[in-house]
Amino acid sequence: MEITALEPRRKSLTAVYIDGEFALKLDTQTLLENRIKIGTVLDDEELKQLIEKSNTRRAKEKALWLISYRDHSKKELADKIAKSCDRTSAEEAVERMQELGLVNDEAYARRYAQQLFEVKHLSIKGVKYKLIEKGIDRDLIDDILSEFDVDPKEQIREIIDKKYARCLSDEKGKRRAFSGLSRMGFSFGDIKSVIAEYTDNDEY
Repeated sequence: MEITALEPRRKSLTAVYIDGEFALKLDTQTLLENRIKIGTVLDDEELKQLIEKSNTRRAKEKALWLISYRDHSKKELADKIAKSCDRTSAEEAVERMQELGLVNDEAYARRYAQQLFEVKHLSIKGVKYKLIEKGIDRDLIDDILSEFDVDPKEQIREIIDKKYARCLSDEKGKRRAFSGLSRMGFSFGDIKSVIAEYTDNDEY
């Protein structure tokens, strides 16, 4: 297989043409480091190794770019990286970020849980579901959530004050509030009790 053309592309990539036809896009720096130029002849194994090196570099660069914007869980980061390269390279990049101390599921989960409690006012159940979505280990989730002392009724009051206080005067509004709070993981008893505080009755 002979490299017959190399054309620069966006995002530090180069289009590689083999035997006169477009073959694939590879990381430009990887091509330079391996002295790949027009006229270079590669066999199947050499091309495979070149692709792996390119994927590894792209995955690490994408990982660093993503975590420069905000924290990520391991699973979340790997999923995002895998959109632009193979899954193996994505997971290897995440492992490297973990070794460097740039990715830490425990620290991430603790900060994220605190944010969900204090800003979103979610229930324990709601926060647990969000952490599971991020790929956090279930045992780790239980350990972290045990650190928080959260009053579900106070959380419900915060949400009602922000979203539902004006609509509790009729049954339709109460149902809307009840449905929304239920989806956030609050129990029937707690929701009913707090709504009664706002409506001066315990019929709902």
